[in-house]
Amino acid sequence: FFYFSSRVVSAPLSATMENDAGEFVDLYCPRKCSASNRIIHAKDHASIQIEIVDVDPVTGLMLDTCKTYALCGEIRRMGESDDCINRLAKKDNVISKNF
Repeated sequence: FFYFSSRVVSAPLSATMENDAGEFVDLYCPRKCSASNRIIHAKDHASIQIEIVDVDPVTGLMLDTCKTYALCGEIRRMGESDDCINRLAKKDNVISKNF
């Protein structure tokens, strides 16, 4: 048999987040689209973020550094995401200029 309690557990009134140093920080940090410089809002579920890692040319192993690109949903809906990634990667010398 099941027992249902009528007691309601309430959550704290203010939602805060604390970092490792013990400082209170914002819960949401907005990103900007790398292609259009628009702010990607929290409800933009079509937005993506891609990280392209740097590779050691001698060993072929992944390094600790990377390039991060964020694209908003509007760029993706227009079908321009591949062109924007190519343009941004050429600008950052990830791919060759004559690609």
